Amino acid sequence: MYQVGDRVVHPMHGAGIIESIVQERLGGQLGSYYVFRMPSGGLTLKIPTGSCGAIGVRALSTSGRIREVLSAIPGLEIDRTTNWNRRYRENLNRLKSGDLLEVARVIKGLMWRDREKGLSNGERKMLHSAKQILVSEVVLVEGHTYPDAEQRIEQAMMTGAKNE
Repeated sequence: MYQVGDRVVHPMHGAGIIESIVQERLGGQLGSYYVFRMPSGGLTLKIPTGSCGAIGVRALSTSGRIREVLSAIPGLEIDRTTNWNRRYRENLNRLKSGDLLEVARVIKGLMWRDREKGLSNGERKMLHSAKQILVSEVVLVEGHTYPDAEQRIEQAMMTGAKNE
């Protein structure tokens, strides 16, 4: 169970802070919820305390893990399938996994696709969401500003891009 002030990651929204734990009645049932706030954009979610494991909420990565992920990006294999629906589903599953390396793989693949052929609106939104997930964790773990974290990730994505 998380405590107020804990920094956690929601797999589909990114890193944030548990601001409070509240009791609310939903559909006649009294439940306990974490009030989760993302520092960037001010998004606030209520996450059922008993469902965090199923949703994939996890503790923040370490600074070492962040460095490991960013240094692994140039060597990541990307999905080059031409089937939009299949590619979208696979990328969505990667995001839901909560694994930073899989999030980075989605970003790299969509950036490559955008450079080569452009993205649909759905994939453009997915790219934006994936970047925000990774950036938010880098910011909370390493204390960078959002622009610095975005630049650091962009630089990692572009390293070795000509070898693709």
